[in-house]
Amino acid sequence: MELKRASVNDTETIWRMQKEAFAELLDKYRDYDISPANEPVERIEERLLQPYTYFYYIIEDNNTVGAVRVVDKKDGSRKRISPVFIMKEFRNKGYAQRAIAEAENIHGHDGWELETILQEKGNCYLYEKMGYRKTGRTEVINERMTIVYYEKN
Repeated sequence: MELKRASVNDTETIWRMQKEAFAELLDKYRDYDISPANEPVERIEERLLQPYTYFYYIIEDNNTVGAVRVVDKKDGSRKRISPVFIMKEFRNKGYAQRAIAEAENIHGHDGWELETILQEKGNCYLYEKMGYRKTGRTEVINERMTIVYYEKN
């Protein structure tokens, strides 16, 4: 597995992948205001143009299995994973875990943060297995969904 950096020329591809990858969660939780599946293509372009955003394709055996975005301002602030996603046909094969580990290898192992949906137990398990700990901060989005925040030092 490798991470291949995306550029602004990849905006449309990343956007389409993200919409597809998060479509089921959008349908399940109806979080229309914050779901990556509901973001306009312009938002992806804005992120790709940020000097502190590193969007990577997750590649395995010449297949693009997903993507991960790292925010690394290189100023001592926490690095952030937002989002990471694996396409449906490639899920539950360890790609997200390996992609996060590789992002940590590239950007440094200390000072990370991320958030996920509290009700998605598999996501919480993955992050906790990788050393991320709940901060105690949560945010109720609607009656179906709560966001839980994690840090790793």
